[in-house]
Amino acid sequence: MSIRWGILGTGNIAHLVASDLRLLPDAELAAVGSRSQERADAFGDTFDVPRRYASYEALVREGDVDVVHVATPHSGHAEHAALALEAGCAVLCEKPLALNAREADALIGVARAEERFLMEAMWTRFLPVMTDVRRLVQEGALGPPQQFRADIGLTQAFDPDHRLFDPALGGGALLDLGVYPLAFAFDLFGPPDDVTSTVVLGATGVDEQCAVVFDYDDGLQAVWQASVRADVGRTCAIAGPDGRLEGRRAWWKGAPFDLTRADGTTETYARPFEGNGYQFEAAHVMRCLRRGRTESPVMPLDESRALLRTADALRAEWGVEYPQEA
Repeated sequence: MSIRWGILGTGNIAHLVASDLRLLPDAELAAVGSRSQERADAFGDTFDVPRRYASYEALVREGDVDVVHVATPHSGHAEHAALALEAGCAVLCEKPLALNAREADALIGVARAEERFLMEAMWTRFLPVMTDVRRLVQEGALGPPQQFRADIGLTQAFDPDHRLFDPALGGGALLDLGVYPLAFAFDLFGPPDDVTSTVVLGATGVDEQCAVVFDYDDGLQAVWQASVRADVGRTCAIAGPDGRLEGRRAWWKGAPFDLTRADGTTETYARPFEGNGYQFEAAHVMRCLRRGRTESPVMPLDESRALLRTADALRAEWGVEYPQEA
């Protein structure tokens, strides 16, 4: 039996997810909600969505869906996910789960009170090659990991009204891009024991560039960068005394990883796939729903909250506050 999906929002991520849902024979994109009937209809025409709504409230109330994908801007994630949960829908919410840990706490409370499934859409974690990466690190292919490095960046022309620069929309490099290396370090090594960082703030007060060091008591250092000012390469590496595992350009999108052992031998781990890569997290959500889970064992809610607590601490150090938090 198919699981019926609804999508809140009609932006770029919504288009990518809708396209990938077509790759899953047991997924049915049944409804879309927008702030405009025109945009909902245009999206519905593109993806053959039968039910189109001019409000998010109408979709969750009338859409007859099993699970809602929240694809609205960061600033709306917590509100829109709670709306769907309270209407009886399971929720896959785009990253970050909320604007800050306080919002995440409230949202997780709603999910647990309603006994409804909720997961942050940290789609990178579900890409096939990441299974190889975790296994290699856990099995000791590198020896005890000593260094982790990851960068992610793009060159975005400054526009104060663009979501990346608008504080009201949760703009900045950290929540839009930095969440990927942040979550990757947590996935492999857990929360750090100490954090240091530096930041470049832009004209609108958001973090346009940041560099962060996670220190762990066992000697491991995880260094990561995020930028909306420049593309430094978009690569990553994990290294230990026995080898180095390097992710090629756009590592968070499922690019191959190359293992170089201490003896100089190499091996490539490549898991090519059709589509954009969002189908893997969607398939995981559907497996969880069929098993009666209300949380994902791969992307648990407590970890999503811990990620936001780390992001909150970084922003507090940088003096970055969103209008909703004032």
